[in-house]
Amino acid sequence: MQRSTLTLGTLLLALVAVFVIAPQGAWAQDEGDAAEAPAAAAAEPAPAEGAAPAPADRTSYLGWAYKSLGLGYSIVFLALSFTLVSLLVMNLIKATRASIAPPDLVEAFEAHLNAKQFSEAYELANADDSFLGKVLAAGLGRLSNGGDYPRAIEAMQEVGEEENMKLDHRLSYMALIGTIAPMIGLLGTVQGMIASFDVIATSPTTPKPSELAEGIATALFTTLVGLVIAIPAIAAYNILRNRVAELVLQAGIVSEGLMSRFEKSR
Repeated sequence: MQRSTLTLGTLLLALVAVFVIAPQGAWAQDEGDAAEAPAAAAAEPAPAEGAAPAPADRTSYLGWAYKSLGLGYSIVFLALSFTLVSLLVMNLIKATRASIAPPDLVEAFEAHLNAKQFSEAYELANADDSFLGKVLAAGLGRLSNGGDYPRAIEAMQEVGEEENMKLDHRLSYMALIGTIAPMIGLLGTVQGMIASFDVIATSPTTPKPSELAEGIATALFTTLVGLVIAIPAIAAYNILRNRVAELVLQAGIVSEGLMSRFEKSR
């Protein structure tokens, strides 16, 4: 029992030494270092006049950009960026030959026409969700309802124009983002310059460059991000629009060729 008491007392004394005596020694050492610091600083030679001051610590480029843009502009530009990426992927999927004029549909449809299987040809076109499938289904549907060949071609043209308008409508949102993004950047430019001039106007003395840099950084970063979003959006819009126009033209030629075969078969 006494040995256990002695052991416990030894542990308590060790804990006191660690948490009380040791910090006091450290504080004493810190005070000694602090006392020696002025002497060491006095011993060091004074910097020469005109020497450049030490560079200040800078945050990361991303942090600087976020601070300059602010929460509002950051949310707007992020929303535009994600929307642009979504539209780009969607339009890339739609602007393909398999989505507008699938070769498998053309071969199967032509095989049904050669075999005089007109109802099967209509069901095949009607079940296909591509541009060409909808156009062919409209023409065959008009013929099955007693219409003549010119009326079938007219129905095909109406459906083709409607589907083409849907494709253009989806592409136009990319052009809209390409137009809005630099305008938002211009808005940030004006706002940042107004903030900098407000500092100049309200400062009783000549303002420091760091005080003016905040507004100028907002102006430049909003312009930069707006252009970074707008340039790819406009380029992708024009490339995809030309691609879609080419594929739609090819689908129109193929559909008229197939319908002309269908007219001869009738």
